[in-house]
Amino acid sequence: MKTYIKTGWFLASFFFAIQGHAQELEGYIQEALSNNPEIQKVDVQYKIASEKVNEVNTLPNTEFNFSVMAVSPEMEMPMERYRVSVMQMLPWFGTITARENYVTSMADAQYVEVALAKRKLVLAVAQRYYQLYNIRAKQQVLDKNMSLLQSYETLALTAVEVGKASAVDVLRLQVRQNELQEKKAVLMQQDKGIQAALNSLLNRDYDSEVTVVPVMEMPKTDAVVHYDSLALNPELLRYDKLYRSIEQAEALNQKESGPMLGVGVGYINQEDSPMITSSYKDMVMPMLSVSIPIFNKKYKSQTKQNQWRKQELQFQKEARLNGLRADLSKAVSQRNQARITYYAQADNLKQTQDAERILVKTYETGTIDFNDVLDIQELQLKFQINQIEAVKAYYEQSAIINYLIQ
Repeated sequence: MKTYIKTGWFLASFFFAIQGHAQELEGYIQEALSNNPEIQKVDVQYKIASEKVNEVNTLPNTEFNFSVMAVSPEMEMPMERYRVSVMQMLPWFGTITARENYVTSMADAQYVEVALAKRKLVLAVAQRYYQLYNIRAKQQVLDKNMSLLQSYETLALTAVEVGKASAVDVLRLQVRQNELQEKKAVLMQQDKGIQAALNSLLNRDYDSEVTVVPVMEMPKTDAVVHYDSLALNPELLRYDKLYRSIEQAEALNQKESGPMLGVGVGYINQEDSPMITSSYKDMVMPMLSVSIPIFNKKYKSQTKQNQWRKQELQFQKEARLNGLRADLSKAVSQRNQARITYYAQADNLKQTQDAERILVKTYETGTIDFNDVLDIQELQLKFQINQIEAVKAYYEQSAIINYLIQ
């Protein structure tokens, strides 16, 4: 585990922030982290990047040469029969280490991509979960309101029989029930779509059943948001690791601009000749070669490019930090708005419930205005839906805040 990205700590903090329903959501998040193909892809990419260290920790190919005299000339002088040589080129001192450092830095940068992909997946799963809760909570509210309208319809039918209401009132109540039934049917289709989207993140069949908690409460307090924590976001750490990789690339460039040394040995076998009196007619020759990059514009140009790349990354990091600050500020603001909306709707809902009780009591005295009943019922439904939307918005923005700073 890399120490500069605390993925496990991020998940623990995320679940603490949603502790009211953490257990169920945590199960889906862990399932997604284990099965999501995107995470598996970046994991493999990191393994490939790490394995490249072994690829560069090698010397250039060893050269073997063999030559033989195909036709012997008609000469009295002794001639060689064949020649064998072996040569190994050696990079300048420290070049291989520089390559290893460069590849390791690239692997570190790839590890940041793994952590970032996991964060994005956690956020996506949480958002789909809250959307699904939103839809199902609305369905429950619609069911309760339809039941309430049915009870009012019964009152209206009784009132029609005794001449205290008209059939138009009954029809209005029935039309309102039909409208709510239509809204519920639309929500059921939305439920299928969001459930399929969540299942795709979990790498499951699109129609697999997904359960959500029936009720999500608005927390009493919020954790303090520290903008300095943005510095630990993998989106910014990515630039730090890429910057480090460019530094290692330049170190490697400096090493590769140095000469290469070659060491080897050659063996020459000569044919027998009366002119050779020594018993050492075969010759063994040590060899040394040097490869010098005299025309080194390539390396100078690479140095300039690396300098500009580092400047580019600095500007990109600064721009992204500004963007993350704006995103965090927006998320905090919208979360606060959601809390304000929730409690405002709660007060409005209480007042409409009081008005509803007054209407019911008036029926006991023999009079009831079903137009008022429909108006109150419509207001109640509006406030209840607004509360559900506020809860969903609160937790969605909390998930974004956790993504940014945890």
